[in-house]
Parts: sequence; structure tokens; C-alpha cells
Amino acid sequence: MLRRRLNRLLGGDERRVDSRTIYVGHRPCPATEAFIPPKFCDNRIVSSKYTVWNFLPKNLFEQFRRIANFYFLIIFLVQVIVDTPTSPVTSGLPLFFVITVTAIKQGYEDWLRHKADNEVNKYLVTVLENGQKIRTESEKIKVGDVVEVKEDETFPCDLILLQSSRDDDTCFVTTASLDGESNHKTHYTVPDTEKDLESLNATIECEQPQPDLYKSLGPENLLLKGATLKNTQKICGVAVYTGMETKMALNYQGKSQKRSAVEKSINAFLLVYLCILVSKALVCTTLKYVWQSEPGQDEPWYNQKTQREKDTNLMFTDFLSFMVLFNFIIPVSMYVTVEMQKFLGSFFITWDKDFFDPEIQEGALVNTSDLNEELGQVEYVFTDKTGTLTQNNMEFIECCIDGFQYKYRDAGSELDGFCVTDGPVSKLQQKAGRVGSVVSLRLLLNAHTRTCTPTYGHYIKEELFLRALCLCHTVQVKESPGPGQGQADGLMDQVDGLGLGGEVLRPEEQRGFIASSPDEVALVKGAMRYGFTFLGLESKNMKILNRNNDLLHVLNFDPVRRRMSVIVRSKSGEHKALTLKQMHQVFPIVTSSNVCCLAQEGYRTLCVAYKQLSAEEYAQADAGLREARLALQDREEKLMAVYNQVETGMSLIGATAVEDRLQEEAAETMEALQGAGMKVWVLTGDKMETAKSTCYACRLFQRNTELLELTVRTLEDGGRKREERLHELLLDYHKKSLFLQICQNCTAVLCCRMAPLQKAQVMKMVKNSKGGPITLSIGDGANDVSMILEAHVGIGIKGKEGRQAVRNSDYAIPKLKHLKKLLLAHGHLYYVRIAHLVQYFFYKNLCFILPQFLYQFFCGYSQQPLYDAAYLTMYNICFTSMPILAYSLLEQHICIEVLLDNATLYREIAKNAMLRWRPFFYWTVLGVFHGLLFFFGVRYLFSNPALQDNGQVFGNWSYGTIVFTVLVFTVTLKLALDTRHWTWINHFVIWGSLAFYVFFSFFWGGIIW
Repeated sequence: MLRRRLNRLLGGDERRVDSRTIYVGHRPCPATEAFIPPKFCDNRIVSSKYTVWNFLPKNLFEQFRRIANFYFLIIFLVQVIVDTPTSPVTSGLPLFFVITVTAIKQGYEDWLRHKADNEVNKYLVTVLENGQKIRTESEKIKVGDVVEVKEDETFPCDLILLQSSRDDDTCFVTTASLDGESNHKTHYTVPDTEKDLESLNATIECEQPQPDLYKSLGPENLLLKGATLKNTQKICGVAVYTGMETKMALNYQGKSQKRSAVEKSINAFLLVYLCILVSKALVCTTLKYVWQSEPGQDEPWYNQKTQREKDTNLMFTDFLSFMVLFNFIIPVSMYVTVEMQKFLGSFFITWDKDFFDPEIQEGALVNTSDLNEELGQVEYVFTDKTGTLTQNNMEFIECCIDGFQYKYRDAGSELDGFCVTDGPVSKLQQKAGRVGSVVSLRLLLNAHTRTCTPTYGHYIKEELFLRALCLCHTVQVKESPGPGQGQADGLMDQVDGLGLGGEVLRPEEQRGFIASSPDEVALVKGAMRYGFTFLGLESKNMKILNRNNDLLHVLNFDPVRRRMSVIVRSKSGEHKALTLKQMHQVFPIVTSSNVCCLAQEGYRTLCVAYKQLSAEEYAQADAGLREARLALQDREEKLMAVYNQVETGMSLIGATAVEDRLQEEAAETMEALQGAGMKVWVLTGDKMETAKSTCYACRLFQRNTELLELTVRTLEDGGRKREERLHELLLDYHKKSLFLQICQNCTAVLCCRMAPLQKAQVMKMVKNSKGGPITLSIGDGANDVSMILEAHVGIGIKGKEGRQAVRNSDYAIPKLKHLKKLLLAHGHLYYVRIAHLVQYFFYKNLCFILPQFLYQFFCGYSQQPLYDAAYLTMYNICFTSMPILAYSLLEQHICIEVLLDNATLYREIAKNAMLRWRPFFYWTVLGVFHGLLFFFGVRYLFSNPALQDNGQVFGNWSYGTIVFTVLVFTVTLKLALDTRHWTWINHFVIWGSLAFYVFFSFFWGGIIW
């Protein structure tokens, strides 16, 4: 019977071709059934890219896919194959240095991934085999194994729940590591399962693995890998998906590579310098053959050609030789310096004490160091509202029941001021609710302002309203920790441990609330103020003090319906469907006006409705829900149809108002961003009235701001549904780009009722618009992940909605207020530093190679190097690399306090101002001027034929060494003049580099001369 039940539950009746059959505990099948043993993957998780054997070839292949590295590899091969004027070491050594440093960095990062994989794969788990508990490594779990998991442990693979330690055969799990939701989800054991798992003989036929977290076989019974067991001592389940076939592994997706605007500018500049390089080689090659065409120039008496040389055309070889001679104009070491600057610079964000939040004891986090300079180029900021602009710390303020508004007067009473997740249910609340319902309702009336006299029927609606708040939620009550356990889980707040009259409460009388969202805890606490105390769920019996109800079905919340409902049965046997809705437009206009008043005050509003179900209606709904939940195909569509049937024809009772306070310094932060020239877009799923009030409070909207509102209500009724007309209007605007043009000319934009995918689509629309503006998105929840990944720069806030946004972000900060310093200070300085680094590298390499090019005009285009091979090799590696690296890490051309106080300074570097063509040509002209000065200045000194002490004249190596010495001192002192923020590190590397060059020149000159 169990096998049939499991087959039906997990879709076996539909006999899908792409299904798998699993034998629980690997027990053999009956002889009457033919079975071919399937092969499933093991339970190893692999997130690393390399192994010991393929690291070298795979890493080299990836590195030489970069154009610059491939170019220098070709130059190196040309030097090896062709007789070139310079040694292969001159280009091979810098290339080897670049490749080695990058390989070490990538190898270290992959080693960390291997380490993380081993922590997961070597994790010890308990497997039941032949009635014995065996401790084994997680990677050795096979499909069909029965696994035991204890409280606070994570599930090692995808399991079907067979047994739970709870009396009601349920367990609670959190899936924050999967979808970012920190709520406790309820899962149920497979019905009619034998208690003795050793004698269990069953098969499971289920679908093949798929990545969708929400389209799963038997969702009430499937425990996903990565989820954590909570509020349950232990469970036993059978492994159905393992290793890379688990939903967590199938949902693992590497982040797309984001390229900064600086990197794009570098590539453009490289093309210019590559053209200069080719032009120099062509000019020298042409002039060489023009010069040699003159009589006597081609074959001087001291170097006559052989017959083979006369018969061979060496023009292409000469061209390659000149390319090799001038190739140092392309700065290969710049890539290493840029990588080191980004990697080391990211630590300054992590070390910034201003980003440390004492509440969560954490600071900023850098997940991607490649985008540091992009923080200084942001033009559009896309932000979530709840948890980002607001604290996501909900407090029940007031409610509206049947047209009457209630506002809690005694804000300083004993039941107010609790934390969101710290609501103890103690004698304090029990004494408030021990009186009968009529007495407590009268206390409710006396405690609130009323505009007219209520009727007895209104009392009934009040009780029904408060009963709905206590029943329509996913809140669970967690018992307080036992003696010695303290408050390790962070869920308990004992409120000094006192009850009424000052008596000390016993631990068993204190509980805490666990819920899917802070809204639900706030509503349950609000109902508790009026005597409706929720005591928890036991065996599907929702216990309210003196008022118990049987929970029959939960119609879970989803973003399409934007509501959740429960079907309960009271003691009298009546069936009721209770609903909390977010879309107040579906309710009568008379009551909708009251809800609008609450929303306009900035409160989050939820509407409460109910429906009395007859026995026939409940039986039909119960059968429909059970059938839909057992379906393997089109489960969501079938469930949606039953949900809509149950939730149709409901009667409105009232609405609640929950306040979500603004984040600390949210208004000042938004004002600073707008002052810096950024345009802020708020993308939220909330109602317009609530979101508008938040925007006014954050100073995104001013009281004198002209609002352009495009909603269903602002459209004229043309005989068709306004939603259809709005959709057509937006499509028409999109085709003409009118909608985007209007939005881009606004100082701030608010988009309401946005689904997560719609947030990403709006982000992509602006990101791909004309001019390619740099976008930044910031959010704190799993619903913001798609927006964070789509933006040029994604910021995660370490909020109360899990850490999914933090894990998928490029940078993470504890609070919204930290965004101001991250952009206006760190972003500004990072961009200025790396822009100067890039321009300086091209400048110093042009100064380096231009004298080499000019020297060819005085040596018969013979490809004679001007500099010694050691100088060619060490110029970019040793002599000039450290000063610019220190500059790019420590420079502060404007102090941080001034940058924070004057947000308009951010505008001066906007739109990649320091890496445009005008400053690039300025640095290029400066490099040409200095190169000409070095060469002809030294040549002028050599116009006087002075002799050495041995009677010899100075040769070409002396000439080249003097040019090189002037070059090194000039480019280094040029950087010293540009430095405005001096530290001991700057002094050490600048003067130390010059001293090292002088020492090396004396040492090297003594050897070769």
C-alpha cells in the first residue's frame, strides 16, 4: 500500500518516460517485477575549475585567450625563431611574470573552492543500514540510502521525508541558502509510512532532476540539499537526488563576467598604440630599403652579403624584427599592475571601520574586486524599498474594521516595543486574553478611537478580523531554550523575565515567534494586544488562547496572486476560508478609500477577507487541492485554479497598517546621491501610496516636485479593461522609446508592483539604452538577486531577508547609509587612481620606445637596440612598477571628508572623464615631447667629442645608458610631482626605486664593461 501511495504521490501513475525508480534502503524488488539497476551519480559536489592534472594546460589556454597575452606570445616566438636584434628574454621574462602571477592568483582562488567542496563532501552524516546507524562521509551517500538528520544540521542531499521526531509527523526547515528566505517552512512525512524503517519495503518513481526549486515532486515531502532542519529533533529520509543532480547544484550558476568601463578604455588605447607600433615598423622597414637602394649603402666593404642573402627577400623578416624592437610600447606589465591594484585596493573597503555595524558585528564585504573603479562612474541607482530604504522592522500601528479605524493608544504598555522576531508569549499576554471574548472586545473598543457607535454585528466582525490575524499566517511558536542553553539562536527576548506583578516567568511559559516575514510577526503581536494570543500549531490544531481551530489547508502566498489563505474549522464545525491580500483594488471602493488613507501615511497595508464554506464547497475544495498536489504535471496550474475557486466571492472585513521605519540616514544618503548627479529609481512590489510616502520621506520626491503618474487609475475608461489599455500604451511607448526618454529626464522614478524578473527587465532597458550608462542596483532580499546580477555593479545589504543578495552581489554593506561613502569616497578615489595608472603606463612606455625609434635614423636602420637587454627587461618590472602601484593604492587628491561633504565633486569624474580621448592625447603628446627631449638632449651633449680616460670615445651603450637614466629619473619624478598624498610607503618606493636603479647600473655596468 505504501508503494502505491508513494508512486501516486510522486507521480508514478503518470508513467512519464523521463522518470527514475528508487528502491528505499536498496532492498531488492519483488520477483514479479522486472528491474534493471539504474546508475545514479554520487553525492560529490564539484564547484572548482581545475584539477592537479589539467590546471597547467587549462589555465594557459584561458590566459592566452586574452589578446595582449597572445600578442606577446607571438612576439616571443618570433624572437626565438627569427634573428631579431633583442634577446627572447626581453619579452619572455615579462610575459612569464604576468602568466605566473595570474596563474598563482587563479590557482589560489580555485584552491579555496576545492577546500569548500571538501568541507561539504567530507561532512559526516548518519546513514541507516540494516538497522544500524553508520557515520560516513557525505560524498558516499547513494540514491536510495536512508539518512538521519538532526536539528540545526543541513540536508546532505535531496531527501523524501519518511519519519519525524515530532508527534504531528512534520518538520521545519529554513532554505536561506537556496532562495534567501529565512522563514521556517513546514514539511510532512509520506502518509502511512511504517514506523520501523528497517522493515520498510517501498519504491519511489519520480521525475528526473530539474533545477526549478518550486516545481518539485511532492513539495511537502521533499527536503532540499542545503536547507537546515529547525525546531525538530531529528528526521529520517531517503535520498532521491544526489551530488550534482540536487536542486542546489542545478541552480548553481557562475556569475557572468562583468567588465568595467576602464577595461574597455584600455582596449581602445591598446589599439591606438598597436597602430603606432605597426606604423613605426613599416616606416623603418621602408626607409631601410630606400636607404639601401643607394649605391654602396647595401653592401659596405666590411659587411658584404653572401649569395644566399642576395637571393632571399628579407623584407618581412626585417618588418618582424622592427616589431620586436618596438614591442615594448605595448605595456604587458600594466595588466599585472592593474590586477594587483584592484585586488589589494579591495582590502581598503573591507578594512574601513566606518562600514562596521555593531548590531550584526560585521563590516563590508568585497566579492568582486574587478569593479572598484566602477563605483566612481555610477549614473543610475536602482534600489529596493523594503529592507533597503526601510528597516524591514515591522510594527503593528492601527487597523480598519468595517469602516472603523482603531489606533493603539497605550504605546508604552507592557506589550509594545518587542523586536520583530522576539515576541515572548508569556503570562503577560495570557492574562490579557483570559477574559471572555465579549469582555476583551469591549476593552478593544475602549482602547481605541471610534467615529460612531458600533452594532453587535460589528463586534462579530471585530472578533472575526482578529481571529483571521491569528490564523492566516505561517508563524510558529518556538519554546524558550532550556537551562544553560542561553540565547544561542538569537530568537528569544525575555523582557527582563518578569510577568504581571513582577513575578519571574518559568522557561516553559516563554516562547518566541518564528515566521516567514516580519509582517506576520507584527500582525500576530497586534492581535495579541487585544486578547487573541496565538499559542502555536499542534497536530494541525491552531491554538488561540480559549479559541482553538483545526487547520485544514494552507494556500501559500505567491507573487502572482499576491495573497495567502487558510481553510480552518472551528469548534462548532464551521469551515471558513480566511485571506490576507495585498491588492486592495479588488475590494469595494467604499472600504478601499480607508485603505488608501492608511497607505498614504506610509504604512504597509494588508486587507483581510473571509468566506463561509458549506460542507459541499469544502469537500470540493479539499478534493481539488489533494488532487492538484499529487499531480506531477501542471501542478502549479491546477493548484492556481483551485486557489482562485476558493478565494472567489470573499467578503472584506478590514485592513491592517504596519509601519516599516526608514533606514538610518536613508534621506541623507539619497540626497547625497542625487547631489552627485545620480538618478535614483525605486523598484518595489509595494502599493503606490506606500511607496510614494517612502520616497517623500527619503527626499527623493519633494513637496514641490511635479509627479508624472502612469497607472491604471490615471487612464480614461475607453470601454476596455484599463489594464489592457495600460499594457498597449506601454508597448507603444517602448517602440518609440518614449517611455525611457521620459524616465531618463526625471530626477527620480518609482516603479510599483514589480516582480523580481520585471526589476531585472527595467534594469536591462536602462543599461542597454543610448550611451550605455553605468548602473548600480542595491537590495537585501532574494527577490533582488536578478536585479543585482543584471546591473554593472550589484550591492547587497546584510538585512533580514537571508543572505542570497549578499552572496550574489559584487559588494555587500551592512546598512544603506554606507552606500554614500562607498560611492562618493571609495569609488571616486579608485577611479582617479586607476585612470592615472593607465594613462601613466602608456606615457612612460612611449617615452621608453620613442628614443629607440629615433635611434634607427642614425644607425642605418640596422635594428640596433639603443638600450641594454637588462634595461629592456627590467624597465617595467623593477625600475618603474612599484611607485605607480603605491600611487594607485594610496593617492588621495582630495581628502575623504571633503568628498563626503561635497557630493558635486563626483560629477567631475562622471562618464569616464579621465579616460576620454582628450586626456589620452594629452598624455601621448607629453610622452612624445619627453621622448624627443631625452634623445636629442643627450645627442646635443655628445656633440662635443669628449674622450674617456683611456682615450676612447663614448660608444652607443654609453649613449643609450644616459638616455635610459634620464628616462627613469624623469618618469619617476613626474609621478612624484603628481602625488598629493604622501605616506612613508610612497617615499620608500619612489626614492628606493631610483636608488635601486643607480645601484644596479653600477653593478651591471661593472660586469659588461
